[in-house]
Amino acid sequence: MAVGRNTALKLDWSKIGSSLGLKGSTAQALSQFKKRNDDARRRVQLLSEQPQTVDFGAYRSQLRNGAVVDEIERAFAHFKPRTYDVGRQLKAIEAFEQQALRNAQDTKAVVDKELQDLDKTLRNIEEARPFEDLTVDEVAAASPEIDRRTEALVSNGRWQVPGYKEKFGDLSLL
Repeated sequence: MAVGRNTALKLDWSKIGSSLGLKGSTAQALSQFKKRNDDARRRVQLLSEQPQTVDFGAYRSQLRNGAVVDEIERAFAHFKPRTYDVGRQLKAIEAFEQQALRNAQDTKAVVDKELQDLDKTLRNIEEARPFEDLTVDEVAAASPEIDRRTEALVSNGRWQVPGYKEKFGDLSLL
């Protein structure tokens, strides 16, 4: 238990989310866990600072009825704090850790895939030839819908692209 406490004290919560790149439900669950941890640590600190002994002699000197103080002292001496089985809470924490680990692994897999796609796109951009060096056949091979659209226009007897004259003007006068 002391090892876990020392580890929790050394843990830099602010760096966990940013260093692992956590987002969404994983980051939110981590911040909720941190808040619960801080609240529990604060409560333990407050309780440990409170005095844990009762001076029954001071009460006897102030009260006339010492029998009441004797009865309370006997009840205090025989008091046994109730013990709780924390196994259920520990299992819940372990389940939370496992879920957080799965979410982190899923996030890592998605980020890795996105990085691979972006790296591939970047290589394509770097290796691409300038637009002016491309041929019509290469453009048609890269984008087959251009050929289909051209074939459809030619088959209908239309030799001009709709809207071309409006956008670029009529060069037949030159």
